[in-house]
Amino acid sequence: MVDVSDKDTTLREAVAQASLRMGAATRARLEAGDVPKGDVWATARIAAIQAAKRTSEWIPLCHHIALTAVTVDFRLDGDGERVHVVVRVRARDRTGVEMEAMTGASAAALTLYDMLKAIERGLVIEAVGLVEKHGGRTGSWVR
Repeated sequence: MVDVSDKDTTLREAVAQASLRMGAATRARLEAGDVPKGDVWATARIAAIQAAKRTSEWIPLCHHIALTAVTVDFRLDGDGERVHVVVRVRARDRTGVEMEAMTGASAAALTLYDMLKAIERGLVIEAVGLVEKHGGRTGSWVR
């Protein structure tokens, strides 16, 4: 694990996104709330928050960070093929929260997959990545 004890504690923020591609019939059922496993949005939101909070247990050598905020948004794209999960994470710490944001977005996408797989087996998780980060020695970065 990298020693961060000499770094300053500053506000750190990161935004990550993951996308889930699906067919039109699956999207229609998702929008109608007609999914056998229950409330897809609430379950995926909780999964993202839990995953972000436990990133240091999932990813070797990640520091444990006391997160101060995790927000999760879902956006349906206009062509009807994708749901985008956007996770924003904040903390006051000595190291960044990029991994927490990406872990949260990944867990939400996996949860969406799990809850929708009974409707469609061909779901695809795509493009998990960092969208922006702020704070720390390197300052801000935006994709």
